[in-house]
Amino acid sequence: MNIFETLRLAVRSLVRSKTRSVLTALGVIIGVGAVIAMVAIGDGARSNVEQVFTSMGTNLLIILPGSSTSGGARGGFGSAPTVTWDDLEAIRTQVPSVRAAAPEMRASTTVVSEDQNWTTNVVGTTPDFFDVRNWPIASGARFTTTDAEVGAKVAILGQSVVEKLFGAGADPVGQVVRIKKTPFTVIGVAARKGQSPIGQDYDDTVFIPSNSFRRQVQSQSLGAFISGIIYVQADPSTGTTKAQEDVIQLLRERHRLADGAANDFDIRDLSELAAGQQQSTQTLSLLLASIAAVSLVVGGIGIMNIMLVSVTERTREIGVRVAVGARPRDILAQFLVEALTLSMLGGALGAALGVGVARFLAAQFQWPLLVRPDVVVLALGFSALVGVGFGLYPARKASQLDPIDALRYE
Repeated sequence: MNIFETLRLAVRSLVRSKTRSVLTALGVIIGVGAVIAMVAIGDGARSNVEQVFTSMGTNLLIILPGSSTSGGARGGFGSAPTVTWDDLEAIRTQVPSVRAAAPEMRASTTVVSEDQNWTTNVVGTTPDFFDVRNWPIASGARFTTTDAEVGAKVAILGQSVVEKLFGAGADPVGQVVRIKKTPFTVIGVAARKGQSPIGQDYDDTVFIPSNSFRRQVQSQSLGAFISGIIYVQADPSTGTTKAQEDVIQLLRERHRLADGAANDFDIRDLSELAAGQQQSTQTLSLLLASIAAVSLVVGGIGIMNIMLVSVTERTREIGVRVAVGARPRDILAQFLVEALTLSMLGGALGAALGVGVARFLAAQFQWPLLVRPDVVVLALGFSALVGVGFGLYPARKASQLDPIDALRYE
């Protein structure tokens, strides 16, 4: 008996018991679908984490000033100014492992256009900020180093601020906005950035030169000290770890900290944070995929049970086939092909179900849909292996039946 005849008999037998065949394949369908969907969602989540941290900037360090102490209570990092403008300049020029550095001084205040107003975050910084944060300008231009030094009254608006003050799709370049009653000319609009890992709208921001911020927005003068944080972009050839070590050494020397004394500043490495987030996401993805794979094994057990029942029900049929010349290997092949066909059909339906579920969940979470072909092939291959593995015992049992006893079976 050739393989095509065996396949025809197997399909006919499965069609004859359609409801039982569908219920038997249900475990494989759910297992394959769950594996594909969980891996796709895990990859989408990991890609989303990468996009979020890329939007913050690449090879990024954040320097926070020190903490204050009042009445025995210690404030967190950033509560006391300890990092100076000269420190920033030294980081820029004296640390070879640093590509660029820029301050971020932030205040919440109302920005007014001709007929609208909006309370937003005003950030004072330097032109390097847009390179460090990987933040291009959508229209117009960014301010220059000279603008930052002389305190020019120019501003760059985030997309959300543009929509609130001028309307969606407007180009405000050349318009004037007032920040704390001081007129600033809009010279550019920053490209849309999206949300931070904690849901903050990056685009709800107005950028102005650092000295303009110190003179017009900052509530009190801190003199030589920076009232915010410093973003540092490490040189890719050395990495953030080397840059962090070099910056710590420089700042300790400049602040004249004794050996063993605690730093009066803090440095956060966003690359380590991103790696930790990705590792957590990958671990969760593997865990979910492993749990889903158990469904395949359960589905295989279901196939074995149903095939054993099928062997018992068709004992007389097996006896007749052997009596008319069918060899034990023909009987073995027929039942094995039935189990394989059942698992492969279940695998195909499961793959379609998994892709559909992954597409739905990706749309709900607004994550990229990443269905990996290798995972689909692996899941289908595993479902075939389940069919062969769990169908082998019933098939062998059928092939070893004594034809005389089989013909007598009622």
